[in-house]
Amino acid sequence: MPVVQFVENNTVVLTQLLEQPPSENENIKIKGRKAKVSNVKFTDDNVVYVYVIFDKVIKNNPANDPKKKKR
Repeated sequence: MPVVQFVENNTVVLTQLLEQPPSENENIKIKGRKAKVSNVKFTDDNVVYVYVIFDKVIKNNPANDPKKKKR
């Protein structure tokens, strides 16, 4: 079983023991965040580096009503 390290911007996000690493262009979910696999790199010592790109989280901001006061 290879050790799979999920990397984003040269930062290791998650390390797991998986029987089968994810393939390229696969949509995955890491720690509740949606991500897409951009590259998979295999090394000799049973370690697989999976480079991911997280989807941007869009927060809904309510429209500011000038009649309401901030508390």
